[in-house]
Amino acid sequence: MSKSVQGQVVLITGAARGIGAETARVLARRGASVSLVGMEPDLLRALADELNASSPVAKHAWFEADVTDQEAIEAAVRGTAEQLGGIDVVVANAGVANNGTVAVNPADALVRTVDVNLNGVIRTVSAALPEIERRRGYVLVVASLAAFTVLPGMAAYCASKAGAEAFANALRLEVAHKGVRVGSAHPSWIDTDLVRNVEDDLKTFKEVRSKLPGPLGSTTSVEECAEAFANGITRRKRRIYVPKSLLWFQLFRTITISPVGDLIIKREARRTVPAMEAEVRALGRSFGAATVAAGGDERVVAERAAERKSVPSA
Repeated sequence: MSKSVQGQVVLITGAARGIGAETARVLARRGASVSLVGMEPDLLRALADELNASSPVAKHAWFEADVTDQEAIEAAVRGTAEQLGGIDVVVANAGVANNGTVAVNPADALVRTVDVNLNGVIRTVSAALPEIERRRGYVLVVASLAAFTVLPGMAAYCASKAGAEAFANALRLEVAHKGVRVGSAHPSWIDTDLVRNVEDDLKTFKEVRSKLPGPLGSTTSVEECAEAFANGITRRKRRIYVPKSLLWFQLFRTITISPVGDLIIKREARRTVPAMEAEVRALGRSFGAATVAAGGDERVVAERAAERKSVPSA
C-alpha cells in the first residue's frame, strides 16, 4: 500500500474545475505529476501552467477529451504515458447532473447524465487500465452519496452513481490478483459549480436539501473534499467518504430505499415534485449553466425542454 504520491503520475478526468481541479492542486503539492483531462481547454491549460509554475520537479500535462468519446480518452491516456512516463493512478471524476424529474426531462438529458457518469467511468478505466496494471497502481471511481440514497429529481444521477459504485466493486475483484487496488469515492454536497447551478436553477430542490439531516444536507468545501481524495489516493483506500460521517449512512443504506424510507420522502414529494417540475419547465434547459459536458446534446435538450413548457402539469 503506497504511503506517498511523490513521483507518481495521476490522470484525472473532469479536471478543469471543481473537485477534479482542486484534487490536482493537492496532489501536485504532494509531488505527483498530474494529467488533466476535460472539455474546457482554456481552463485545463491555465491549471497546467499554474501547476508547472509551482512544481519545480514534477511535470504536468493536459488533454482535451470527452469521456464518452473512446478515441479521445484513449488519446489522452496515450499522451499522458508518453509525456509523463506512465500512469500510476486514474481518477474517473467527470460528472454531470440533469435538472429535475424524469417526467419533465427529455430522454436525451437523462441518457447523457448516465453516459457521462457511468459510461464515462467505464471508458476511462478501460483506456487507462493497461498502464495501471503495469505500475500495479490504483483506480478511483468517483461515485457519490447518491450511490446509496435517492431523492426525487435525481433519478438518472442516482442510477449513474450507483452503477459507478457497482462497477468499482466488481473491478476490484477482477484486478486484485494483478496488484491493482480499486476505490470508490462518495462525496455528499460539495461547494462546486455543479451543486451551485442546481440550487440556483431549482429553488425547490435547495429547500428539500436544507431539510435533510446531518451530512445529508450539509455542504463541504471543495478544498476539504480534495484533501480527502488525495489522502484516499495516497492510502489506496477502498472507500472515501466526504464527509467521513457518511460512512454511518452508508451502513444503513437499505433503510433509505425501504418502504419506511419511501413513506417519509413521498409525504414531502407530493408538494415538492410538482413545484420542481414547474421550475424546470420555466427554466427551459436540463443542465446547469456551467455544464459543458452536456455537449452537443444540450441543444436538443433545450429544444425538447422548451416544447414541454407548453404542456400543463398534471
